[in-house]
This record gives sequence, C-alpha cells and structure tokens, in this order.
Amino acid sequence: MASWIPVAGLAFVLIVLAVKAWPAVVVNGFGFIKGSQWLPGNTYGSVVHTHGVAHPSGSSYGAWPLIAGTLETSLIAVVIALPISLGTAFALTERMPGWLSRPLGFLVEILAGLPSVVIGLWGVLEVGPFLAHHVYPLVADHVPNVGPFRYFKGPVGYGEGLLTSGLILGLMIVPIIASTTRDLFLQVPALPKEGAEALGLTDAEVARRVTIPWVRSGIIGATVLGLGRALGETMAVAMISGSVLGKVSPTIYGTMTTIAATIVSQLDSAATDGTGFAIATLAEAGLILAAIALAVNLCARYIVSRSGRLAAPVGRG
Repeated sequence: MASWIPVAGLAFVLIVLAVKAWPAVVVNGFGFIKGSQWLPGNTYGSVVHTHGVAHPSGSSYGAWPLIAGTLETSLIAVVIALPISLGTAFALTERMPGWLSRPLGFLVEILAGLPSVVIGLWGVLEVGPFLAHHVYPLVADHVPNVGPFRYFKGPVGYGEGLLTSGLILGLMIVPIIASTTRDLFLQVPALPKEGAEALGLTDAEVARRVTIPWVRSGIIGATVLGLGRALGETMAVAMISGSVLGKVSPTIYGTMTTIAATIVSQLDSAATDGTGFAIATLAEAGLILAAIALAVNLCARYIVSRSGRLAAPVGRG
C-alpha cells in the first residue's frame, strides 16, 4: 500500500499543475511550445478575454527558448559529467588504496549536498570570468568558421551564458553520478574481473568489457539521476545563464535561460498580474518541464530494458 504513496504524490503534483495551467493552455495553445516571445502585456491596463479567460492586453508567451535552454544545458552537463564521474569511480575503487579512497569518497558525497546558490555564486564570481578571459577566446579564435563549428565562434561575453551554465551543471551532477557509480563498481564480483585478466585483457579492457557492462543499467540510472538534477536546477542557472528571455542563444557562449530559472526569476513580476494569467503561464511552463523529466525517465527505463546481458570476455588471441 505504501508503494502507491509516491505515485499518488506525483499524480497530485501533475493534476495541480494542469489545473493551474489550464487558463494559459486555453489562450496560448500549441503556439506556446514553438513561440519565442515573452511579453506580460500591460498588467495595469485593460483586461482582454480570450475563450473566456482574462489576461492583460498585449500579453504573448512562448516557451521554445526556455525549452531549448533547458535541453542544451542539460546535454552539456551530461556530456561533461559522465566521463569524469566514471573516471572518478574507477579511481576510487580500482586504483586507490582504501585509506585514501574512503575519505575521498566521503568528500565526493559531501560535494553532492552543496547548496546550488553557493555553486552559482562561485560560477558567477570565479568560473565564468576566468573562462571568458582565458579559455573561451582561445576556442572562438581557433575553431574553423565552417559548418557546425560556427556555433563555437562569436563574442564570449563576460562568462555568463549557455556553456558556462552547462559546465557548472556538469560539475554539480558529477558527485551524484560518481558516488552512485562507485557503489555499483564495488558490487562487481572479483572473480569475473580476475578471469578476464587471466585471459590476457588489460585493465582498460576489463573495465570496458566486464565492469561497465556488469553495472550498465545502474550507470544509466545514475546518469538519469544527474540529468534530473540538471533539468530542474534553478538558482545556479538563474545566476549564471544571464536570464535572457525570448531568444535561443545563437552561439554556445550566448546568454539564455531555462524553464526552472524563468519560473523563479519571473514569479515576483507574475504576481502583479491581477488576472492570474502570468502565474498560469508559469504553471504551464512547469508542466512542460515535468513532461520532459517524465519523458527522460521513460526513455531511460526503455534503454535499461533493452540492455543486453554481460557477454563472456574474449582473450587477446
């Protein structure tokens, strides 16, 4: 019976979001997903009624830049965090002695609990300016101006923007993925690894053909946990992204925003809308974010279910 409590909680949250967002869904329609404008309208002027829903005159909302920013920053974060996390887990379990790996593993778990506002402040004051002055110009100047590489050219700004947000998110989810993966690696039996080594496989081949396949499903689950943190991260992204509404970043260095960052940054101003339409629009954005998170988890479960079983390692011949 208790197993239904999380399901009931999730259903309750989705139902409340849907009810609160319904007026915005009626007015904004499908154009909300593909639109780019974010105009609250004249909240102190005349009230307009569309399909029976009251909203300020001139209000127009589009969530596509928010959705794109959410997906882009999360993708950058996972691409950065996954190899670092796997390397950290391997180092802690396979390369370091116990007297060193235990305290370092504890520190990794502590990093996972750092408040996001502290990491965001560090990103704004130190990481962003350092990258903008010493790293981004080197990349932008030396990348060829052809095809997809143009996305890495352009003004680098002052360190706020898409790439910095993705990097900070990546650093934030490394402890989550690394600590979970470390526990998974510790559960791999020693006998299959020793057998693979006896067949002539190197340490890298043992890791690639035995250890990782043995806990592949768990690694996918850990990655999804980190991805969920990246998708829903609020304060750090709101501080680092630039919180620019209404446009998708033309380059990887440009300012942008995400769904979660927009909700927290626009909530106070939305409360000044006497019709409640701005709050309903933020609820609609939150509903989209919840749908993205659910879709990611469903895809992960499908990938896990399709993962093949570990095959016996083959000798070097």
